[in-house]
Amino acid sequence: MWKSVKIASAFVGVIVGAGFASGQEILKYFTSFGYLGIIGVFVSTALFSYLGMNLTVIGSRLQTTSHKEAIYKICGKWLGFVVDAILVFTLFGVGVVMIAGAGSIVHQQFSIQPFIGSLILMAIMIFTMMLNIDKIVNIIGSITPFLFVMIVIISIYSLLTMDLSWNELNSIAKNQPSTLPNWFVSAVNYVSFNIAVGAGMSLVIGGAEMDERVAGRGGLLGGLGIGFLIMVAHLAIFSRIDSVASADMPLLKLFDEISPILGIVMSVILFGMIFNTGVSMFYAFVARFFPMDTKKTYIPIVVTSFVGFFASFVGFTKLVDYFYPLIGYLGLFLVFALIYAPYKIKG
Repeated sequence: MWKSVKIASAFVGVIVGAGFASGQEILKYFTSFGYLGIIGVFVSTALFSYLGMNLTVIGSRLQTTSHKEAIYKICGKWLGFVVDAILVFTLFGVGVVMIAGAGSIVHQQFSIQPFIGSLILMAIMIFTMMLNIDKIVNIIGSITPFLFVMIVIISIYSLLTMDLSWNELNSIAKNQPSTLPNWFVSAVNYVSFNIAVGAGMSLVIGGAEMDERVAGRGGLLGGLGIGFLIMVAHLAIFSRIDSVASADMPLLKLFDEISPILGIVMSVILFGMIFNTGVSMFYAFVARFFPMDTKKTYIPIVVTSFVGFFASFVGFTKLVDYFYPLIGYLGLFLVFALIYAPYKIKG
């Protein structure tokens, strides 16, 4: 069971990055639809659990070291090419968003120039990607429990200190801008985007486990864990929407309200979650084109990281607003393929 928990923790760590842990994604995808956002959370949780289980089982069954083999096996030659291209685009793009998110954290919390935070993250990512996959999975999974604890704390605080009635909060929440047309499309788009983000590394994580049942339980538990985090974070932001809606990092602002020290602690955890997703994206991106765990991979790791660093100057909030929904729509190809995958690849 412990192996499944470790896989689940790593799966959550891959999915939960800058947008989620800051509260920006939750605000745009769920809270902006008011009460209906709660129903959206349940839809997303069900999809995350099923698709997470499929990803890790497929990875284990095929013993994948890169998403390429699994995607072509599931989708066939032509659709496989499309999904592969989408994943490659997503891996690099989201890695860029994570680097931008690191810059936003240090700027909001410490008034330091954003490029410094981005540069620090890039350096740590480069070092980590040069380790073997087992060590990377352990590092990614180790940060997740701290996020669970902190999100529960801030949710309890927000619910106990809310100043307005639920109906007043609902009205304010529904006035928040969203690039998605309704709660259902938003919930599905959110899962589709995150699965596109996490598929490459999730397949690799599953491939590191020989026992399919252990891997499958890990993916299932990971999906349920993500659903729990979404719900708790949504309640935290919804109950204080009147004071945090305009912040780049809504959850971080709530922690600052409780205590500057707690805000600093959350900043460190948030930086860790951004690191988790960032290193997962660039690792899976490089693994798509080069065999990992060799010194020959060091050059593409460094080049990819530096290109991502310069691309991050576009800005965190703009990238979340426009890049994420686009990937969500493109990722539907992968979602449909994963729903069909158990019938395509039989043990």
